[in-house]
Amino acid sequence: MALVPYEETMGMGLQKFHKPLATFSFANHTIQIRQDWRQLGVAAVVWDAAVVLSTYLEMGAVELRGCSAVELGAGTGLVGIVAALLGAHVTITDRKVALEFLKSNVQANLPPHIQPKAVVKELTWGQNLGDFSPGEFDLILGADIIYLEETFTDLLQTLDHLSSNHSLILLACRIRYERDNSFLAMLEEQFTVSKVHYDPEKDVRIYKAQKRNLREDL
Repeated sequence: MALVPYEETMGMGLQKFHKPLATFSFANHTIQIRQDWRQLGVAAVVWDAAVVLSTYLEMGAVELRGCSAVELGAGTGLVGIVAALLGAHVTITDRKVALEFLKSNVQANLPPHIQPKAVVKELTWGQNLGDFSPGEFDLILGADIIYLEETFTDLLQTLDHLSSNHSLILLACRIRYERDNSFLAMLEEQFTVSKVHYDPEKDVRIYKAQKRNLREDL
């Protein structure tokens, strides 16, 4: 979503981000993700949360065959690519400036017979929601999209618009700052939230969220 580097990257090695290709194996496919840190910053590299969420999907935690899914702030598109390979119909979204890069990764990594199941589409949180039907998706995916406080309100509005009472939201993130917990607290005001997975090696958590049943709140 954002095109500025994380503060944490100032004190860590950036070697893996500067590699032009990042290679993964998911769903019996070798996936080669093109990276371009210099041009697009955080939007064009694979973060650990995307790898953890892709692994979680591959584990079969969610039934993806025939599922209507959307990835928010997709960046390189890894999570959306994996979801499509596992049988979902996926809309893979990011801001306009990142779309061509995103599209190139999606097209390079999906076999021709699966490509029709993946659509790359512009979505700027809180802005062009009219391009999407309310409650359109069964599954909403986000990897490392919780980090800029000024986007929190727009992200919540977007999650609310895209989800129905039956939709499942999966957000993978590393809790870096207190503001990250603040977002989870905001999320809990509108959704039932629970932690469903933790990767201790990468220090990444996956949270599941679903719209609150109005009856529960009475």
